Amino acid sequence: MISTAIRVARVGSAAQLAAAVLMIAGYPALMLAALVPSVPAFAAAAAVTYLADHYLHRKGSYLINRLSKVRAGLSIRFLIRQLLLILLLARLALSDSLIFYGATACFIAFYGLQAPHGALVTLIRNRRRMPVATRNIDLAARIRIPDAPPKRLLNRSAEKMLHLDLAAVIGILVSAQLDSAVAGFIGIGVTLVLGCVYVLALMPYVRGRKVPPNAEKVLAAIDGWLREYRPETVLYFSGSKDSAYQVNMWLETMEQLDSTPLIILRERAILNNLAPTTVPVICVPGGVHLMNMDLATVRVAMYAANVGKNIHMLRVPTMKHVFIGHGDSDKLASVNPFSKVYDEVWTAGRAGRDRYAIADVGVRDDDIVEVGRPQLAPIQTWQGGAGAPGGEAADGSFRTVLYAPTWEGWDDNPGNTSILLAGENIVKKLINADPPVRVLYKPHPFTGTRSAQAKAAHQRIKALVGKATAARAADPRFTSDAAAQAKAKADLTRIEARIAELVGTRDEKGDEAEATRDGLVDVKKHEEIARLRAEWNDAYWRSFPAWEHRVITGAQPRLYDCFNVSDAMVSDISSVVSDFIASGKPYAVTDSAELGVEEFKRQNTAVRAAVILSNSAAELGELLEAVRAPEADPLAEDRSELKQYLLGPDEPTSIEQFNTAVANLALKAEARNVGQESRKSAGVAGADEGLADAMLAQPTSAAGEADDMIA
Repeated sequence: MISTAIRVARVGSAAQLAAAVLMIAGYPALMLAALVPSVPAFAAAAAVTYLADHYLHRKGSYLINRLSKVRAGLSIRFLIRQLLLILLLARLALSDSLIFYGATACFIAFYGLQAPHGALVTLIRNRRRMPVATRNIDLAARIRIPDAPPKRLLNRSAEKMLHLDLAAVIGILVSAQLDSAVAGFIGIGVTLVLGCVYVLALMPYVRGRKVPPNAEKVLAAIDGWLREYRPETVLYFSGSKDSAYQVNMWLETMEQLDSTPLIILRERAILNNLAPTTVPVICVPGGVHLMNMDLATVRVAMYAANVGKNIHMLRVPTMKHVFIGHGDSDKLASVNPFSKVYDEVWTAGRAGRDRYAIADVGVRDDDIVEVGRPQLAPIQTWQGGAGAPGGEAADGSFRTVLYAPTWEGWDDNPGNTSILLAGENIVKKLINADPPVRVLYKPHPFTGTRSAQAKAAHQRIKALVGKATAARAADPRFTSDAAAQAKAKADLTRIEARIAELVGTRDEKGDEAEATRDGLVDVKKHEEIARLRAEWNDAYWRSFPAWEHRVITGAQPRLYDCFNVSDAMVSDISSVVSDFIASGKPYAVTDSAELGVEEFKRQNTAVRAAVILSNSAAELGELLEAVRAPEADPLAEDRSELKQYLLGPDEPTSIEQFNTAVANLALKAEARNVGQESRKSAGVAGADEGLADAMLAQPTSAAGEADDMIA
């Protein structure tokens, strides 16, 4: 029941739910205390509303935002409390007293101070918002960007301003209880003075040298930097904050380009969720600003998603445009008809080319280039043994199987995820396998966000894994090295502390203007963080027994790290399957929609070398046999052929193929531009010749006209 209430109220925990109930119930209690009247009761109810309101704000509760939609926003709640305090004074027969008039005048004046306060805060924030935000670009050498105002002035500024009435409320309540106006006027004075001081403290940040440069100067500085940097290849991206992973997956590839790279983003939310990179990044929210940006040196523009804002870059004819996507799968998004607007479409292997041919959406075969998947380089190729560093159990038969289902999707299609109908069956068979195997359960991050049934199934699977782990810990067949695990955990703590020290906190970055000014990557620090993350991954797998089942729901360890320590995988139709194929390891895919093996394979290329599971998971033994006896694996050759079909050949490497494709497309762009210049020059020459002929003919014509006039 509590969980239902938490979900309905849109709060994050039972504590937040309790605070919300106390805050909402506090206002009727205030009215009742004012009508009785009772100063102690009013003071107690007021304290509850103040504390509950502050707690919910500090936690960033969704409920607080929703209250403003029903005319119960922050300012209204404070105003109601102040009005009820006036009512309390009236019910105490103090309506003719000085404290009554003082309280009324105080709250009117205090309410009046909120207007300039709100205006100043809004103005400061608007001026500190850059027309173009950047990372890894030294704008400080070109324009002066002042420090951000102290966070204590702008962070939750409305809440801080309104809470200054606390001094007046306490003083007035003391005066009402003691029948003396002294305390009340002291509190009133403190509130009004603090309110004026707050307003005055904001004023220096709207004028003079504390104001960032205007849009014209910032854009001019960006163009100056672009002319010096001379970018050649651009990764362009637009989308919601939840889609940041689509651009993040290309960052390492951009760092390995042979040409000069640049990343252009369109939304500030994407910039805030961008993973660390050494590549220069420009975030241009305004379409007009982007279209006026000097990108004359760019020859290749790459797009990771099909979105409307792509048109602002696609309109530039001096560069070639290529769709690179954000994954390889048999989903309809992989053959979007919009793809025909690009000069080329790059796919991982032959499978992507064939998808477009079958879909017949207007993408010509000549415009498709196979470049592999550079992101898959961290995936280790299977050698037929246990996944390293997973190791084997004491009896030598231990193997690791990864269960990585996708989420339920936006509709109720039964083929979206195996969690609902097959998940528990899969996990039960794996944890009861003989010889035993270790289970790694890593669900999609969105699992259970839309479907309550999927969330419940996810919880049941977690419970199964936890129970099996506890049982295995009590089984003498499975031993562990406590000293080695303790050392690994100590290593994890040390590494995490060092990474936190290097990364810092988001608060240290200041506001957008300050982050743009100071957003230069420290290459040595960046490399050290990458090294530490690799060490963390190694320590993580050593920090618990090699036989221990594990539920992995956080960002770390990454999915590819789970691939590398696993000997096989069970999953659903998604790009996860295509990526896992790069390892060459056995895998199974669940036919949750029960299409049948032949139809399922016909519709989904990536499962042609998989063990196909029904919802009962009865076929799981075939996968386990392939892991235990690789030499007798009937699908090994099929997996090798499918890997090349989906992802391309191993040699040359994918990054080499990718760089070659970039270079070839850049040559096409340059050839087009040279051709245009030649045609333009030829056109000008032709126009000049025509003009000369007209001028030579003009005297005769003019003489004729003169003769006609004389006649």
